[in-house]
Amino acid sequence: MNAMSRHVSGPLSELLHIIFPAICCHCGAVLVGDERDLCTSCMSLVPWARLAAVQDNDVEQRLAGRIPCQAAASLLFFRHGNVAQTLVHQIKYADNLRLAKQFGVLLGEELLASGRFDGVDCIVPVPLHPLRKLKRGYNQSELLCRAIASVLNKPVVVNNLIRKRYTVSQTHKNRMDRMDNMSEVFAVRHPEQFENKHLLLVDDIITTGATTENCYAALHDIPGLRISVASLAVAFG
Repeated sequence: MNAMSRHVSGPLSELLHIIFPAICCHCGAVLVGDERDLCTSCMSLVPWARLAAVQDNDVEQRLAGRIPCQAAASLLFFRHGNVAQTLVHQIKYADNLRLAKQFGVLLGEELLASGRFDGVDCIVPVPLHPLRKLKRGYNQSELLCRAIASVLNKPVVVNNLIRKRYTVSQTHKNRMDRMDNMSEVFAVRHPEQFENKHLLLVDDIITTGATTENCYAALHDIPGLRISVASLAVAFG
């Protein structure tokens, strides 16, 4: 859906669709019928990871020895230029709340069906710095959390795990640079709120795992805390 008509309904919306037809966010083809955001052809190219039910999967291996995860999973495999990259970009930068809800629900359904995330007590988004959230208008990880929570029926806890330092983009950094960039970025305001809890930590994309590892660094001294991890996508290849 184009940005102009996304929040408009009724006859005006129909007129805008005629003048400014909705196009596929990946290939740019005009959407027809029931197509929304992605055309049928691009939808068939979505690189599903299907990792939730798989023990020792790609995400768990990437975090092994760094975070003692109860379980970890991603919905999509991310490669530069593929449909997953477009979806992450749409959710993260293009204010596409509908895609965040749609794919967050799909991720939640996979987590639920796997049975491996049944012990989760609450869902926690990787936080944005307040200045970045103010600029963007939302935290994409929190949007995913809300959608996942609608499936798992678990509370979403925001503003306890916080980002205390503003960081530059991780996009073009290698693993060591990402670790340096994320060092001591996160903090927990009320550790007792997470005592003896099993947290599901949610991010939009896992690349090297540096962000997830540094979130855990802020959490790991909390008594009785257990952690699982989920993301919309995991970088692959």
